[in-house]
Amino acid sequence: MTRTAREASRLGQFSWALFDWANQPFFTVVTTFIFAPYYANVMIGDAVHGQSAWAFTQSISGILIALMSPFLGAMADAGGRRKPYVFFFQVLLGIGCVLLWWAYPNRPDLAQPIGWAVIVATVGAEMSIVFNNAQLPDIVGPERMGRLSGFGWGLGYVGGLIALALVLTAHFTLGGDPGYTLERLTGPASALWLAVFVLPMFLFTPDQAPERRLPLYDCAREGAASLLTTVRRLRHYTNALTYLVAFMLYNDGLAAIIAFGGVYASATFDWNTTTLGVFGIILTVFAIPGAFLGGKLDDYLGSKRTVQIAIAGVIVATLGIVSVTADRVLFVVPADPVSPMRGMFGSAQEKAFMAFALLLGFCMGPMQAASRTLVGRLAPVGMTGEFYGLFALSGRATAWMAPLAIGIITRTTQSTRLGVACVLVFLVLGFLLLWRVREQQAPAHA
Repeated sequence: MTRTAREASRLGQFSWALFDWANQPFFTVVTTFIFAPYYANVMIGDAVHGQSAWAFTQSISGILIALMSPFLGAMADAGGRRKPYVFFFQVLLGIGCVLLWWAYPNRPDLAQPIGWAVIVATVGAEMSIVFNNAQLPDIVGPERMGRLSGFGWGLGYVGGLIALALVLTAHFTLGGDPGYTLERLTGPASALWLAVFVLPMFLFTPDQAPERRLPLYDCAREGAASLLTTVRRLRHYTNALTYLVAFMLYNDGLAAIIAFGGVYASATFDWNTTTLGVFGIILTVFAIPGAFLGGKLDDYLGSKRTVQIAIAGVIVATLGIVSVTADRVLFVVPADPVSPMRGMFGSAQEKAFMAFALLLGFCMGPMQAASRTLVGRLAPVGMTGEFYGLFALSGRATAWMAPLAIGIITRTTQSTRLGVACVLVFLVLGFLLLWRVREQQAPAHA
């Protein structure tokens, strides 16, 4: 059975893609490059305590999302409409972001309340993404799903890039801002950005009309029953289940190399915050064309092949990144010691590192966008939200595994390079398992 979708207007499709643009600054400036290090190293003021506290916010968020996403996705399928759920969780995201203004410097006593604000914002962001993703098969035909998904990812990268550039520009303009007003403003500013740019999705993207109107309680009851049925029947959806396990592995690997690539570079080359910020901008710049090109490749070659090509590129990039040390390139080629008087990315080692990092940035866009599209291609009719909930679960359920492996191996071997290199195991296993997936829609009743 093939899904037949009545396409939304071009404006409706563009407004759906603009959702990624609206949400991305939260991930870029709050949870990755600006607020996260400020929270750990300035607000708390102790590297060990700060890092463990930030890890707590991310692990609790992951657990909540893993528990909630399949159930709420099933609720959305039962009730038909997705926008009310998107709205509720976007409000949570906005509230959590605004509360970050009170993250005053040198206030470790605020670690828990600000940490819970981060958890609220993260859960709001990730859960609203589940429901926005579930709208994709309802607004565009299957032959253009990949292109629209890639376009959305590309817009998201552009939004994150602009937000990061604005923060760094303001940082230089204020001369470093010793009062840390700018770092505290990243949360409220992300909420304002969200409020402005998510509005078109609510105004112009059509929501799936429910076949029958159900009260919230009945949606919850039917959603829970449907989810339990799906979990029981997952053994019948073996193709989709195989994909979700493969995604779980290679997505963990990708998330870990993105998160720890900068950490590895900072430890190896003694990069400061400005250099890491520029590194993030350059990485994002290369991710943008990768996402747009990946969307077209998705529709031309199929989602599975696009993901496979992208994973292969990420594996090569990761291998290249760990081949670079303070005195070596490609494991065995010697290089002159890194001079403290060099310019930004001025050593041969840093240039080699950046080359592989740019390959990583170019490949991560199509890898993520095509992965999202593939769920829509595999999900049975009427179970899209449920499967996107399971998709979010598979992306979060084991998100702790790769960082834990990195920590254990780094401490055991006393080698940051070997610690980061373990990411290759996750990427390769996911790549191999993906070969067993068939790109075809599951029947509505397996």
